[in-house]
Amino acid sequence: MTSLLPFQLLADALLALHVALVLFVVGGLVVVVAGNLLQWQWVNLLWFRLAHLATITVVAAEAWLGFVCPLTTLEMWLRLKANAVTYDGSFIEHWLRALLFWELQPWVFTTAYTAFTLAVVAAWWYFPPRRRWHGSAADA
Repeated sequence: MTSLLPFQLLADALLALHVALVLFVVGGLVVVVAGNLLQWQWVNLLWFRLAHLATITVVAAEAWLGFVCPLTTLEMWLRLKANAVTYDGSFIEHWLRALLFWELQPWVFTTAYTAFTLAVVAAWWYFPPRRRWHGSAADA
């Protein structure tokens, strides 16, 4: 039984990473818009904006192509290796799963991911990223 524990822990850690990526995508857009309104220059750093755009673009592309997220696939494989039921498990797993996975038709997710990607692109256009962080407000 203890030899199965590392697989369960890795699966829980991967699920936590998955939730963190979702929070990065959703929270990232909120931070970009709010940060620009509050004149936080760091929210327009190119590396941050590219990472944000790339993440939601991959999610939307997976939905359009009908791919299952590789994080989900790996998590399920780890749970099988741990002899765990894929939708029951630890306290952490239960609540993170409830936050992350919803039972809806696939087209709903594809539409939502596409709309969110368009919102990120609109924020990119409206609040363009910068290569460097300039220290003074006059440089903004």
